[in-house]
Amino acid sequence: MLRLACSISLVLVGLFNPVLAHAQQAVGLPTAIAVLLPAPLAAAPPETRVFNIAFLGPAMPNDSLVTGFRQGLREHGYVEGQNLLIEWRFTGGRGPEQVAEFAVDLARSKVDVIVTAGNVAAFAARDATGTIPVVFAIVHEPVAAGLVSSLARPGGNVTGIAQLGVELIGKRLELLKETFGPLKPVVIPIVRTEPLAERLANESRKAGGKLGLEVRLMDVRGTEDLQRALRTAASKSGAVCLLPSAFLYSHRRQIGELATKQRLPILSWETEFVTSGALMSYGQDNSEAGRRAAGYVDKILKGAKPADLPVEQPRRFQLTINAKAAKALGVTIPPSVLLQADRVIE
Repeated sequence: MLRLACSISLVLVGLFNPVLAHAQQAVGLPTAIAVLLPAPLAAAPPETRVFNIAFLGPAMPNDSLVTGFRQGLREHGYVEGQNLLIEWRFTGGRGPEQVAEFAVDLARSKVDVIVTAGNVAAFAARDATGTIPVVFAIVHEPVAAGLVSSLARPGGNVTGIAQLGVELIGKRLELLKETFGPLKPVVIPIVRTEPLAERLANESRKAGGKLGLEVRLMDVRGTEDLQRALRTAASKSGAVCLLPSAFLYSHRRQIGELATKQRLPILSWETEFVTSGALMSYGQDNSEAGRRAAGYVDKILKGAKPADLPVEQPRRFQLTINAKAAKALGVTIPPSVLLQADRVIE
């Protein structure tokens, strides 16, 4: 009787704890009975985590940077509204103080990653949090600006894609000289409220001197200064070279309208200026930068630390020409410049 009771007890326990099945041998439980014991229920699959990230910068929803970023996220398996939520903070023409307020608000919401566009947004995010990872999709001279310790070892909670700013000034001025010759003066607005303003100004003077160009730097601190700079260029029958700036980027449509109205040739660093009416742009492919930034986000969400992810440099640059603007300006783009173009907008 005792042997039978033990056997029955082990059968009942086996219904809930198959680990005890080895006790069959201890009491002589028949194998046939063991086979008839019900299998344990399978564990329910874990729920898919929904990540929450943020985007902070002057870009707009349809800009190439944002389009590339969204494409990159999809390529890594993230679907907005399913396993990923994005809090968009498009800063527009807001100043550094207001951008900083956006960054603080995002830090308080404790998102998993903050993605930024432009130096102002990157610094605002870094200053707002020392723990939330920050990935910059566009930053000019991140080491010189003091955003990261080095490209190979960024340190802290910030990493991303560097954009060449100072190094490309000479190339942009060279394109203007090749198009218009050395006699056309070039006006360069310098946005003094933004990082690297002094370095951009100094390099512009040096590059202009080497090319034999008349370069006039004009300080810009607001929309009135910007309009005055463009009017000055138009009155001198000159050209305008726009250097990387979140403020100028946020006013690209107004700049394009003024360029068309005043018949003013403008060369910029962003393709979006060309689609807004500027004559040319030369700079990195923002769509590619957005896709690569999405790769950083994917690595971080899977456990990587920003300090261990080296800052990457642009892989390709593109020259975009607005043929419609050239025709309206009465400008004939030299074949030597046209051959360098990656895209000609008709």
